[in-house]
Amino acid sequence: MDKLELKIPPLLLVIIWGYFMAVMATFSLPLQFDFPHRFFSSLILAFASIALPVIGAISFRRANTTVDPRYPERSAQLVTSGIYRYSRNPMYLGFSGMLLAWGLFLANPLALASIALFILYMNRFQIQPEERAMCEQFGEEYQRYTQTVRRWA
Repeated sequence: MDKLELKIPPLLLVIIWGYFMAVMATFSLPLQFDFPHRFFSSLILAFASIALPVIGAISFRRANTTVDPRYPERSAQLVTSGIYRYSRNPMYLGFSGMLLAWGLFLANPLALASIALFILYMNRFQIQPEERAMCEQFGEEYQRYTQTVRRWA
């Protein structure tokens, strides 16, 4: 299982996951639900969610550190300011929000439930290896950071 660690770029995983959510919704049409303003609610959540990874990436660029999460050892410095004062993983939080918006648009409980699997996957195969690398590279500074800022805040 360790072979999956840091292998799939998270943005690619979001695209793949979104595709499978659409397939699930298509094959389980009888489960589809509807609610008022579904389109606009989904759109607002999607735009709000897109902002998180964009702001996170801008923070990394300003710090002159890598944005590619497959290589956390290439991090030039630990970014703890800006949006990273509130969440250790704003990009992944935003990706989850985008999938939630897509699931609401699809109006399918199976598609929505699959987001929990996305989060489990991200925790195990992306975030945990990243955190190990950050701990090795930044030591006590990173440990203090993890004690004050939550992962999925």
